[in-house]
Amino acid sequence: MRAVLDPNVIISGLLSPTGNAAHLLQAWEDGAFDLIVSAFLLDELERALGYPRLRRRISAEAADRIVEWLRESATVAEDPDAAPHVRSADPGDDYLIALAASRQSILVSGDKHLLDLADQIPVLDPKRFRERLSVRDTGAGT
Repeated sequence: MRAVLDPNVIISGLLSPTGNAAHLLQAWEDGAFDLIVSAFLLDELERALGYPRLRRRISAEAADRIVEWLRESATVAEDPDAAPHVRSADPGDDYLIALAASRQSILVSGDKHLLDLADQIPVLDPKRFRERLSVRDTGAGT
């Protein structure tokens, strides 16, 4: 299974080590799914980690290590050239839709604009994706 984690999910995982997003980062490290990133996603994450409200909780050095960890450990895909068939109410999210579609991946986000598209694209919030991974690991529901 492949997944694109919205930068907001990655940041949530870093800030709340017991939350669903943190469990997803651990599940990825444990090989439960392939994490797909792109240059644009990593750039957005790097920008967000530089925001003053986050910088108070994640140092510049730690932010650099996190981005480098993802660049070295995740599957880095090319940013798609084509616009997605389905568009978000927030045009800034369209690259995530296109990236997930180009890699036949599930998009994992806490963003309402993206989650509202669940009837059109494979998008789940972190809790639902964690549940899906748990069902897959236990073989339940098959």
